[in-house]
Amino acid sequence: MKLIIDCMGGDHAPHEMLAGVMAAHKGSASDCDFLLVGNETAIKAVADERGYDLTPFEIRHTEQVITMDDDAMAWRTDKREASMTVALRALADGEGDAVVSCSNTGALFAGATMIARRAKGVHRAAIGTVLPFHPPVLLLDSGANVTVQPDFLLQFAVMGTAYMKALYGIEKPRVGLINNGTEEHKGTELQQAAYALLSACPNINFIGNVEAGSLPHGSCDVAVTDGFTGNITLKAFEGMGKLFSKKLKGVFKSGLGGALAYLLIRGKIKELRKDFDASEIGGSPILGLRKPVIKAHGSSKEKAFMNAIYQARTLASSGALEQMQTDMAALEAAKKAAGGEEHAH
Repeated sequence: MKLIIDCMGGDHAPHEMLAGVMAAHKGSASDCDFLLVGNETAIKAVADERGYDLTPFEIRHTEQVITMDDDAMAWRTDKREASMTVALRALADGEGDAVVSCSNTGALFAGATMIARRAKGVHRAAIGTVLPFHPPVLLLDSGANVTVQPDFLLQFAVMGTAYMKALYGIEKPRVGLINNGTEEHKGTELQQAAYALLSACPNINFIGNVEAGSLPHGSCDVAVTDGFTGNITLKAFEGMGKLFSKKLKGVFKSGLGGALAYLLIRGKIKELRKDFDASEIGGSPILGLRKPVIKAHGSSKEKAFMNAIYQARTLASSGALEQMQTDMAALEAAKKAAGGEEHAH
């Protein structure tokens, strides 16, 4: 397997990206080949500074970088030779099996959709984020599609089901539709129409509406929603995690009693912090594409980027994308059959 790495995207490029590559190459991705895309001079400077051996890696030089301030379509205008653009073209041309990038989310999503291209039958690709609860929950879409149609949400459910089945071993992932109440009649016309479609689909285990507050409590395995609602949900959970960590730290610094309590339960505290640590997941897959593209957080450091690489390797070898395409074809066939029956009547 060959992984294509955008070394120049993100706030800490290329230092932390290269550190993540080195860690992954020594760890669970030691069986992978790597194509590093970015400024070769900068990459080699970091390697010299930190004592990295670049011999095992192929480097493709490019001087342009898509920044967080760039327009989402910069990759097709003035940034055609940016590291992200070159990495996606290499993926589309069959030079590798997956791409990992910390680049601008809008640009990466648009570029991945139009360069790596959507899988057959997929109306819209979507960003999936695994929320680190027990059990984990795949939030789909978590930021790409601000507005959606009901059948987009149905496809998100099908894609999410295949992902959680393949990567997390859940035989029948429970799909919930995020809404402002659990009753069937809740929500806008979008949620009500999506509810009807999801309920009628035999290929998913739809359990009905779920409220955002129930996600940490195991209400479902796949939570589908529009990208606007999904991103707000994601940011709210991230903010609460940081607040909880800050408050917890304050408790243990409140005096001798707090310090002693910390010493007694510090192992449990470390486990709790790990649960809220986004770097443990690494990145978010863009689902609905022909090949895996992982969006790592723009502020990723070594550990987070290493885990994003692991995620790309796992997704590329899981068979999830192939299953998604099979399920999409079945969904489309069922839709056409239903349309034919209605027409006959």
